[in-house]
Amino acid sequence: MSEQAVRGRRRPLDVCRLPIRFEHDQRRVITRLFVPGGAGRVRNVIQRVRQLSEDQVRHTLAAVLANFVDRHRDIEAVFDEHYEAVAGHVAPLDDMSRDRRRLIGSYFTMEYSIEAAALFNPSIVEHPNQTRLPSDAVRFLMSLRATGEGHISSVVFRSGVIHADQTICFDPPSRYAQVGRIRPDKRYQKPLFRRKLLDIGLTARTVDHVMDRLPESFTFGQLEEAMSEAQEDGAETLRREDVGQSILWLARSNYQLELPRDAHASEIVLFPQSESESGGIEDLRMVRFVDDDGSVTYYGTYTAYDGYHILPQLMETKDLVHISVHTLNGAVAQNKGMALFPRRIGGHYVMCSRIDGENLYIMYSDMLHFWESAELLQAPRHPWELIQVGNCGSPLETPEGWLLLTHGVGPMRRYCIGAMLLQLDDPTKVIGSLDEPLIVPTEDEREGYVPNVVYSCGALIHGNYLYIPYGMSDWAAGMAIVRLDELLDRLLG
Repeated sequence: MSEQAVRGRRRPLDVCRLPIRFEHDQRRVITRLFVPGGAGRVRNVIQRVRQLSEDQVRHTLAAVLANFVDRHRDIEAVFDEHYEAVAGHVAPLDDMSRDRRRLIGSYFTMEYSIEAAALFNPSIVEHPNQTRLPSDAVRFLMSLRATGEGHISSVVFRSGVIHADQTICFDPPSRYAQVGRIRPDKRYQKPLFRRKLLDIGLTARTVDHVMDRLPESFTFGQLEEAMSEAQEDGAETLRREDVGQSILWLARSNYQLELPRDAHASEIVLFPQSESESGGIEDLRMVRFVDDDGSVTYYGTYTAYDGYHILPQLMETKDLVHISVHTLNGAVAQNKGMALFPRRIGGHYVMCSRIDGENLYIMYSDMLHFWESAELLQAPRHPWELIQVGNCGSPLETPEGWLLLTHGVGPMRRYCIGAMLLQLDDPTKVIGSLDEPLIVPTEDEREGYVPNVVYSCGALIHGNYLYIPYGMSDWAAGMAIVRLDELLDRLLG
């Protein structure tokens, strides 16, 4: 009997599904700017509000506040912001009272239920704050993909503590949800921005005609001004509408967010901010990255979707207050499912990816935002993954090697979770992989928006256990744990 046949008869690994399930909550809402039609309709609404008496304004605003003030942390500030967003459509309105301005803002505000349809595809990392914990416990931060009206995906968070006895205590989610705001003083670094423009196919001559007019660090407004000057200066290529749109599209796809410093993790919502993300932010894979100097940065790779195209993006933060978002560029920054290793290897950044939509690859780079070459790691080979194989988040370091959770797609488009072990100093070399899936959809997990799917965007090792949060059929999420020593023995055997 062959060794493979003997392995096929081995007892399945013990996977313990915890009695934890994250399901969508329609009550979790954010505010969004609501513009019902073009400039003409905006002017009509404002004019109607201007014709109300002061008594009508006070009573109407009071009713709105009574109905919504407990659903948002500062709804009046939202009304002020949305008033400013539409005020430019009419003549100066300086003579109006504060209440009338806020009432106008309320007419251009809507609620959006971020989790109305689903809550799934989680990723988990150590929380930046590990204070006031027992020495054998770890606080974690978990991201989830939330889907609401129009199937627009955003990212939400939960937090909690894992104790030594495998007890998991989740922090109660806040009743509020807050969207990160683009920082008004966002700046771009010229060498990096120039290289990104070349990478999307613009010529050096066209790019430099704009870049030469900018300082080493510039704002979006300065970029618009430089483009206008370059167009007037006779650059024929810059007069083409698609070239100008490409430059501004890239700028808007690279931005910085500011989050409330006192916001609880469960209040934070990363909602689409740019044209490239307008269809959703999908499947954030978080990683706690420790650089060679010991500094810690939290990165998250995700897929931006505009309804037609996908774009790999990178989120970066040290404190969950200031977040930078950048495009990932280069010949192999393609497709979905890019996952960054948690440290450099041999002085290089390393990424696991599925650049062709079918096979697993390992990519090396000296620049975090640019990826030019890839080496095939693994092609589908087992019956449960013959359609495609990809990663389930960033690899986890163990003394025996890099533990990489995978997903495989098999008959009837069923998604299962598997595992591989890679060499520490050379992750292009596979030490071992599971012949059978680690997690398959059970009967109560297989029904959902996309049936027959289990999928994770990142796991966490604590003690001798691997904690795997996973999405089920694109509607909810659960948690499973596996003994690490047993899993590694199976991969090494």
